[in-house]
Amino acid sequence: MSIADQERDDVLLRRAGKGDEEAFTLLYRRHQAALYRFALRMSGNTWAAEEIVQDVFMTLMRDPKKYDAARGTLGGFLYGVTRNRILKHLERLPREVPLEEKNEDGAGPGIVLQDASTPAIQAEKRERAEQVWAAVLDLPADFRDAVVLCELEERSYEEAAQMIGCPIGTIRSRLHRGRALLMARLEMLRDAPRRAGVPWPAGVAK
Repeated sequence: MSIADQERDDVLLRRAGKGDEEAFTLLYRRHQAALYRFALRMSGNTWAAEEIVQDVFMTLMRDPKKYDAARGTLGGFLYGVTRNRILKHLERLPREVPLEEKNEDGAGPGIVLQDASTPAIQAEKRERAEQVWAAVLDLPADFRDAVVLCELEERSYEEAAQMIGCPIGTIRSRLHRGRALLMARLEMLRDAPRRAGVPWPAGVAK
């Protein structure tokens, strides 16, 4: 790792605020992928996720003083800004949300289809995976971001609380409620008729 790669985020941000393009590029490469995954899992839309992340970085560059190092990490700050952009995006959307599959490199909302055999079974698995992901997207936004951060992003309660800007107890409560709502939806899916020999999607609790 180069010396530049080891520089703290706040140092790079100060350099970027003075017009240092290399510093901005390092910040972008350091945080873009994680922010994009979060935005994609929250919105279910690749175009929206790309636009939101670009807007977050442009906002940071236009007014870098909005970040206060005394209040937390730059990564946490960027997650918070990204979350606010996502919520505004979701408020403008109709209830129908496009579904996306997870790519092999992990860049996608989350369900991986494996062990495919016949085209009919592949189609059935895809339908089941989309139903599971639709259940995640159907969660209220406050519960969804707790589930996404703590379950999919595997963030600690402390990290999630800092990113969302709320007490740890609130994160625990939202995650508990989000899990309950999600499992209720999945229970209804499990009770629905399924073709013989088609397993429940991998990674989803039975």
